[in-house]
Amino acid sequence: MRYRMLGRTGIEVSVHCLGTMMFGAVGNPDHEDGARVIHAALDAGINFVDTADMYSAGECEEIVGKALKGRRDDVVLATKVHFPMGEGRNRGGNSRRWIIRAVEDSLRRLGTDWIDLYQIHRPDENTDIEETLSALSDLVHQGKIRAFGGSTFPAEAVAEAQYVAERRSLLRMRTEQPPYSILARGIERSLLPVCEHHGMGVLTWSPLAAGFLSGKYRAGSTVDLSTGRAAHQPFRFDPALPENAAKYAAVEQLAELAADLGRTLPELAVAFAATHPAVTSVIIGPRTLDQLEGLLKGAALTLDDATLDRIDAIVPPGTDLYRADAAWTPASLADPARRRRPLAERAAG
Repeated sequence: MRYRMLGRTGIEVSVHCLGTMMFGAVGNPDHEDGARVIHAALDAGINFVDTADMYSAGECEEIVGKALKGRRDDVVLATKVHFPMGEGRNRGGNSRRWIIRAVEDSLRRLGTDWIDLYQIHRPDENTDIEETLSALSDLVHQGKIRAFGGSTFPAEAVAEAQYVAERRSLLRMRTEQPPYSILARGIERSLLPVCEHHGMGVLTWSPLAAGFLSGKYRAGSTVDLSTGRAAHQPFRFDPALPENAAKYAAVEQLAELAADLGRTLPELAVAFAATHPAVTSVIIGPRTLDQLEGLLKGAALTLDDATLDRIDAIVPPGTDLYRADAAWTPASLADPARRRRPLAERAAG
């Protein structure tokens, strides 16, 4: 296992990070099996574990906490806050009120006194970034978290957070966690350069493009939309949808490339995501031990320039082959009222 510095935090982490989203009711409900996967990852040299409070409504954090007993000091533990936890108002978002409550809940579920990396799971346009940074800075000073960052923040939001932290003498975001794969390379255009400029660590997720690079979904094959990921989000995999055509075409070329290397498609995908100089660690999210073992083979693979050139020819740098799979859409695009003048103004010219 290789290791890199997490930005300028001084914390050294494994190049591949164990993502635990699939532990709990959403994926693998067997707590002991989840612990076995975590222990196997640690035994393989992974020292970086990522989770979130909303994964299986807190159950995932409980699984991780139990599995890390006796090994906590050797693990860089990351979790997240933002999404609603339970019914009622003010039980989500990026406000000081919620962050202070949520971190205590995460500490309790994880069975630890501190969190190494606390991440804001998504941007929140209803909360001033200064409010969020102030709360997170206080948690660092209190010793409850060691560093903090964001997840799925666009480049402009990352830059704004850095600017506000400097102007208001607050601690700054040290990391960013964006989706990144061979099929979704859009962050190479601006987000990754911005993170590099500010000395931020980057831990990327979804190297298998939400399952599209798992080898399960191939052009010309019958896609069962009633099982697995396809059952939850059929729009990602339905070959009848025109927007999926480019993905299926690219997968065939990438599978051929992987075969030429004597590797599987998932191994190629996992290795690729760790190649960009701005990327610190790639999150792999196995549900079972077999899946972990397969992904770890990709973690040990180094791609040469000739292979990367072939990948660039299939999916050009900075290119996203799809938008339907985007993890976050700003209100400026999602809300029609934000991009249309009132009808009376339009009629008046």
